[in-house]
Amino acid sequence: MIASDIIVALATAPGAAGVAVLRLSGQGCGDLLRNHLSPASPLPERKASLRDFVDAHGDSLDQGLVLYFPAPHSFTGEDVVEFQGHGSPVMMAILLRQLQQSGARLARPGEFSERAFHHGRLDLAQAEAIADLIAAGSEQAARSAMRSLQGEFSRRVESVEEVLTALRVYVEAAIDFSDQDIDFLHSDQLLSDLRKLRRLLSETLQEARQGQLLQKGISVVIAGHPNVGKSSLLNALAGDDVAIVSEHAGTTRDVLRQNLLLQGMPLQILDTAGWRDSDDPIESEGIKRALQVAEQADALLYLFDTDADLQDIVADLQARSTWQIDTRRLLLVRNKIDRCPDWQDSFLEMPDHRCEVIGISAKYGQGIDKLKHRLAHLVGRTPTELPFLARQRHIEALEQAWKYLEAAEEQLQQGMGDLAAEDLRCMQGSLASLCGDMLPDDLLGRIFASFCIGK
Repeated sequence: MIASDIIVALATAPGAAGVAVLRLSGQGCGDLLRNHLSPASPLPERKASLRDFVDAHGDSLDQGLVLYFPAPHSFTGEDVVEFQGHGSPVMMAILLRQLQQSGARLARPGEFSERAFHHGRLDLAQAEAIADLIAAGSEQAARSAMRSLQGEFSRRVESVEEVLTALRVYVEAAIDFSDQDIDFLHSDQLLSDLRKLRRLLSETLQEARQGQLLQKGISVVIAGHPNVGKSSLLNALAGDDVAIVSEHAGTTRDVLRQNLLLQGMPLQILDTAGWRDSDDPIESEGIKRALQVAEQADALLYLFDTDADLQDIVADLQARSTWQIDTRRLLLVRNKIDRCPDWQDSFLEMPDHRCEVIGISAKYGQGIDKLKHRLAHLVGRTPTELPFLARQRHIEALEQAWKYLEAAEEQLQQGMGDLAAEDLRCMQGSLASLCGDMLPDDLLGRIFASFCIGK
């Protein structure tokens, strides 16, 4: 049920500033605010007017601009009014208290966006993009969030749903005419629609994964034995001396973190303790933490020295019995190639993957740009148009839709039209959840609760 009471919140960040904005939404909010304004004349629609904000006794508290947006043409779809006053935290607290005493209620986190969603001003993907735009940690993330807010993600989902709907209609019709001497379930039209649906869903899922990288950032762990140059590599990637470099083994005891941007993607590079057996309890704890962050990382740079044998590296990785390594996110990096002028990049055949081996010199910066390029490719960054931003919820829904599509294809191959129709129906439910068409109220509440107050 959509609330209809008047809500109020500070729409700008708390703290001292030149300007602060109070926002109200709900039927009659314009009249409520006007009772605290001087002069108390009617508010013009969509035009700024200079007014004094007064208390219940008519004493002036602040002076600022007032903007009135009547329903339904406002952000929330309700009457919306904003007061732009001086950014004094004390004064804003007083103004909020005055409005609450006059009948307004302090808004919950994300309640303005939630009302916009319920009034059809935004779908859920667009509403989530507002929070992502505010929290964007890079220019590309901000641009991608803006594309989602403008409906790019929603349009991609709608294009998939259109093909899916046509396919469902065809399959349902084929079931109705199953007694005819025509094999509708193996027709060229059905196969063509399936191929198109698979292609569109695959492209949307791929771009959503790209968008998720921008939304959450990427963790990259530098691992390897002591004294192979892990801290030097961290410094080379960061472009600054952020880690202590020493010839003594075991210098790095804890996990060092450095944030940077790689082709517009936010990265967190983690330098870890060298992998070896140690009797030092502090160093042993550092090695334990190194293995833990390596297990959770989006990508792993395994650094080794020029004289290391590649087969020994494979054995070392396999010996970490407590850590099941995914070699698809592994990049083998041979350091100190300034000592090996004839070095050539290569590949190493792992048990389940063909892993790339590249050479660098962290000390002299040789091969660092190439490493950044390979790293961007490893974590899934493609030199394509900026993707829309996506969340883990979106990825899970798209992956679930993909599973239903594969199941439907298998059922159709076996001529099981009824089962295929059910899988396609479930697939449409997964897609519908992306824009909020089929989500329970408690999940919607949790999503909007993660937003800022006043947004």
